[in-house]
Order: sequence, then structure tokens, then C-alpha cells
Amino acid sequence: MKAVTLRNFPAELARRIQQRARDKGLSLNRTIIEILEEALGIFRPRRPERVYHDLDPLIGSWSPSEAREFEEALSRQRAIDPELWR
Repeated sequence: MKAVTLRNFPAELARRIQQRARDKGLSLNRTIIEILEEALGIFRPRRPERVYHDLDPLIGSWSPSEAREFEEALSRQRAIDPELWR
């Protein structure tokens, strides 16, 4: 890709581009490229947002007693052993 340097960049234009980047959560570079693509009618397909369903079969599969047992096991793992911290 080619790097481009712009001189005499208007302050108001820079401010608006920075604001747009913040609003969209994008870098300045990505924002400027998007603005140029829009202005020139270049529309690239955007990557679809990834949706994961890896653990869906597990949702709601524990009984209340299994869930309680799991929480108890976690609480034991989270306890600090004073012997280890001497």
C-alpha cells in the first residue's frame, strides 16, 4: 500500500475526522480510508461480525444442584492457601 502525506491540512477537517473516528471506535487511518472510499463510490464488503455458538448446547443443561456444586468447587479454588504465601 502507498503512504500519503497531506500538507496544509485544515484544522476543522482534522477535528471532524478525529470526532468521527472516536464515534465509530476506529483509527484515524481507517476512518480516512472509509471517508475516501465513500466519496469515490468504492464500497468494499465488510466482514460479517463473528458470532460464536461453541457453548450453546451447554446453556441451561445443569440442574440447580450441579450448578451449586460447580460454584462450591470454584469457591474452593479461589481460596488463598496461607502456607503458599509465606
